[in-house]
Order: sequence, then C-alpha cells, then structure tokens
Amino acid sequence: MNKEQIIEAIESMTVLELSELVKALEEKFGVSAAAPVAVAAAPAAGGAAAAEEKTEFDVVLTSAGAGKINVIKVVREATGLGLKEAKEIVDGAPKAVKEKISTADADALKAKLEEAGASVELK
Repeated sequence: MNKEQIIEAIESMTVLELSELVKALEEKFGVSAAAPVAVAAAPAAGGAAAAEEKTEFDVVLTSAGAGKINVIKVVREATGLGLKEAKEIVDGAPKAVKEKISTADADALKAKLEEAGASVELK
C-alpha cells in the first residue's frame, strides 16, 4: 500500500473512525498525538495578542437531536461517566459535557457529538 492509498483511505473515514485510528496508533507505537499540538502552540504564547486568545473551552451540548442514544454513547466515551450520568447530561441539554479543555480536544469532541446528531457549542 503506498502513501496515496493510505491518504485516500483516511479521507473516507468518519471522525469517530479517525479517533479510533489515532488511539490505535498511539498504543501501537507508544506515542501521543497531543504532544506535537502542545509544542506547536507554545511559541504563540509569547506575543501580546496571544494573551487575549482563549486557550480553554467548554463543550456545551445544546440539543441531542434525533440520535440521542449515539450522543449518550459519545458523552460516556468522552467523560468516562456511567450510563445514568451520561443520560442526565444529554437529557439536561443545554449542559456542559467537558469544561476547560484545549482547543484541539474541544474541536474533536464537538465533531464527534455532531456526527452522532447533537447540536454543540464551544464557549
């Protein structure tokens, strides 16, 4: 399999499948995909404009949509909560799923929740 075929395979994957692929690669090679993001963000912290830039976000579920069961599954996976607690978050929308997480983590969680059918805001 050449590089182009691998890229084509990745392009056809869902966000959830990509997330699982990243986890599998991290486990296989003993690395973390989050480390390069943190290193790349560090130089930006030096500027005055960067001081005003928001670095922590809350992922707020505004609506579970039609795929409520899938949304509950994503909330459980993201938070490590039990079924009852995850269902309470989904039923209590609008409600924060995770608070004070990095931009990359917030975007990834938002994408997973939206793929499951939820409406999500980053605050």
